[in-house]
Amino acid sequence: MKKLAPVTNEEWLQVCDFNRQMVKNFLNDSTELSPATIKVYDSNLKIFFVWVKDNLDNKKVIDIKPREYLRFQNWLVNRGCSSSDVNAKRAAISSLNNYIEVYYGEDYKDFRSFINRSIKRPPSHDKREKIPLTIDEFTRLIEVLEERNEYAKVAYLMFAFETGARKGEIRQLLKDVVNATPKTDPNGKVYYETHKIRAKGRGKEGKQRTFIFSEKTMEAFRRYVETRNDDCKYLFVQSVDGKVKQASQSLFNYWHKHDFDKIVGRKTWPHLLRTSRATYLSEELNVDIKKISKLLGHSGTQTTEIYIKRKEDNDVDDFLL
Repeated sequence: MKKLAPVTNEEWLQVCDFNRQMVKNFLNDSTELSPATIKVYDSNLKIFFVWVKDNLDNKKVIDIKPREYLRFQNWLVNRGCSSSDVNAKRAAISSLNNYIEVYYGEDYKDFRSFINRSIKRPPSHDKREKIPLTIDEFTRLIEVLEERNEYAKVAYLMFAFETGARKGEIRQLLKDVVNATPKTDPNGKVYYETHKIRAKGRGKEGKQRTFIFSEKTMEAFRRYVETRNDDCKYLFVQSVDGKVKQASQSLFNYWHKHDFDKIVGRKTWPHLLRTSRATYLSEELNVDIKKISKLLGHSGTQTTEIYIKRKEDNDVDDFLL
């Protein structure tokens, strides 16, 4: 699937003043959105309005017709953009239109936000079948990486699988986590707790969470940190232009695509570890779904159910004469 290049500053300055100002107002006023969402909206809205400049004579957003938006959506599809990418751009444009309708309704009485009500979404062709990693596959991953002394990857996998943390949460881990005070549960088992991490949620602060992890994962952390020779405060890092910086989310994607997939022998990705953890806890250990939901940071068990890959009944004989 093709991804469009980001809009340059020079291209953006060619967009009409009205549209640029409206985007700026919308993003500045959207304090309920997370910084990550703001960044994505900014990028996608710029792509849309550069297209408007090139194809609709730079007309104002309040004058764009539903059929013209459909042209843009079809343009994305014909360019080879994935359905998830198209839907992300729909979300940004729809949110902007809703903002204009609500807050500028007195000025533009005839304007209506039309995208979600009128324009059908493109069919999805890029869904990945979520086959969870088995314990055998996960164990092999760890064994191969340990043989290679790739301790950063081992530490990432151990923590991600144990906690179900998202990649955006994992990258926030501080190196000082290796100094966390050990705690003991009622059964005498030792565990550790991370510092507060911004989890997925609305607004700049989002939802603040801590993550519980085991002695085994702590050992992986400490072994990895011992190999480090830098003063970056973050646990997971990467070298950019000769400088060690906080790891980007794309680093974890890269590890999966260029290393873990080859070891496992099939496609994997960071979010699959959440599905794998939820499925393992539910199907193999019979953990109550409410506890699994709490581990994953879900507000309810309905979302958690989506993550669990239930075992299918194979009792064909029940249906035969």
